[in-house]
Amino acid sequence: MRDDVSTTGIAMADPTSPAFLASDTKRNPPFSSIELPDLVAVVEAQLMQAIVSGHIAPGERIVEAELARRMGVSRAPVREAARRLESQGLLVSRPRHGFTVRTMSVKEIDDLYEVRLGQEVMAASLACRHASDAQLARLLGMVDEMSSMVDRMQQSERTALDLAFHSYICEISGNAYLHRLFGNIQAEVRMILALTDGSFGAPKFIAESHRPIADAIARRDAVAAESALRVHLKDGNDHVRALFLASGKSSDT
Repeated sequence: MRDDVSTTGIAMADPTSPAFLASDTKRNPPFSSIELPDLVAVVEAQLMQAIVSGHIAPGERIVEAELARRMGVSRAPVREAARRLESQGLLVSRPRHGFTVRTMSVKEIDDLYEVRLGQEVMAASLACRHASDAQLARLLGMVDEMSSMVDRMQQSERTALDLAFHSYICEISGNAYLHRLFGNIQAEVRMILALTDGSFGAPKFIAESHRPIADAIARRDAVAAESALRVHLKDGNDHVRALFLASGKSSDT
C-alpha cells in the first residue's frame, strides 16, 4: 500500500506540503499572545500623580469625560481607576455626583499620624532585632542619598525618597503585615506631603531629620529609635495640622 493512502483507500495529505500548511493556517491562524499594559493601572497612576502632586486639588471634581479625552481613552478605565483610588482614600464618591478629591479633616490627619507612629515604632523595634547588617547599612545609605540629592529634586521625587525610607523600616522589620499596612496608607501620606511641600523648611534639613532614626536602628537601640521616630512624626503632624488649619485645606473649617 502506498504511504499516502490510508487503510480506507483514501489518499492522505502530506502534512509537510505547501498546500497542507496553507490550508492549516486558514483553519488555525498563527496568533500569538499580545502584551498590553493594564490600561486601568496606567490611568490610575497618572490620576494618582495628579492628585498627590496637587494638580487636582482637594474638593475638586473628577470630570471623567475630560480626563478620558486628555488621556485618549474611553471613560470606562477612568471610572475604574477612580474606584481604585477611592479604595485608597484619595477620592470620595456620591450618587449622581461622581468622584471628587478627598478633603481631609484635622482629626483624620491626626488619626493617620497616630497610625503611622504605632506602625513605625513597632517596625523599628523589630528591625533592631531582626535586620541584617547589610540592611542596616542600606538604611543609613538612604539618608545619605536623600541628603545629597534633595536640593536637586522635584517635590514628587523628594516625597518618594521620604516614603521609601519609612517603608524600608517596615520591610526590614521582618513582619510582612507591617510592610503591607504601611503600603495601604502611603497614598494618603503622599497627598498630605504634597500639599505641605515647601513649608517645612530646607529640603536638606528635612532629609537630615531622618538620620537620628537610622542611626538608632543601626545601633539596634530600640528605645532611641522610638524616641527619634516620635520626635520626627510629631513634628510632622504638628506642622501639617497647623498648616491645614491656617490655610483652610481641612474639611473641619
